[in-house]
Amino acid sequence: MPGPSPSTAWWAQRAPSASAAVLTTGTLSVGLDLAGYGVLSRVALGLACAAWLMLAVDFTLRLLLAGTKLRSYAGMPGLVDTVATAALTTVAATAVLGTGFSAVGSQALAAALLVLALLLWPVALARPAQDGGRRRPGTVFARCMATQGLAVLGATLAATESAAWLAHAALVLFWLGLALYVLALARFDPRQVAEGRGDHWFVAGALALSALAGARLISSDSARLHLWNVDDRGTLRNVTVVLLVLTLAGCAVLLAAEFLRPRPRTDIRRWATVFTWAKTATAALAVAAALDVSWLDGLGEVLLWVSVAAWLGVAAWAVASARAYAVPGRVRSRARR
Repeated sequence: MPGPSPSTAWWAQRAPSASAAVLTTGTLSVGLDLAGYGVLSRVALGLACAAWLMLAVDFTLRLLLAGTKLRSYAGMPGLVDTVATAALTTVAATAVLGTGFSAVGSQALAAALLVLALLLWPVALARPAQDGGRRRPGTVFARCMATQGLAVLGATLAATESAAWLAHAALVLFWLGLALYVLALARFDPRQVAEGRGDHWFVAGALALSALAGARLISSDSARLHLWNVDDRGTLRNVTVVLLVLTLAGCAVLLAAEFLRPRPRTDIRRWATVFTWAKTATAALAVAAALDVSWLDGLGEVLLWVSVAAWLGVAAWAVASARAYAVPGRVRSRARR
């Protein structure tokens, strides 16, 4: 039976980065909304929705067209792992889109996206890795990000809908996400810090998403809900602060590594880098609001505009790269390399 076509292999290798682009754009929308830039937030949300729909349609069509070739695809080295990672990243992206829609008042649509993400989450989470005990790149944190994305959206809807049960479910997901982060860190290849092409930034991005989840859990409490007692709130506050500090320290280490070991060649995995900056900015803004730490607002806004500039650069490169790939004869030449 013939193996997958070059275009299928090309797409499968880039699927996690494509979903990371949606995740990044949705994150920028949430960050811009927190910073008070409503119009720009809605523009980013619209772009994220369009990209999410294109990714969903493309994935569905490829799955339907695969037919009897699925067995040969499954035998392709690394293909199943990349598709599983893409599914997990898509769960996180779907949850972030729901958070964006909740911010603009579309609670019903946000709830629908939460249900969809919850349906996809256990399927993607249960897929075992096929690489044994080998150390892995930054995509190993996808399980943590998918889980914390659900925690963020659950806590957000709990606050808007005054649903205590949803907040407690989000709290369970928050702690599960932290456990998944520790497990992923044990499998992460530390050499990626010096050699990675962009997705190694997920090591800090997953922490930033966790810090955002903690901030949303704190903010979801109210006099009506009475979610957390003094001890619970103190624990959430301390853990959230530690997560944000670790995120900032991680970004500093990764940025220093980029200067010491420059990687000038642009790679589609740089969407993960932009996501980390955008999520760190969003987490700083959310923690500032939840804990009333005013100086974090300034830091979050600076990081937010850095993220916007980085998004524009990577998006321009991605468009140029996609157009170059579409030129006849380029697929074969790339496949040989």
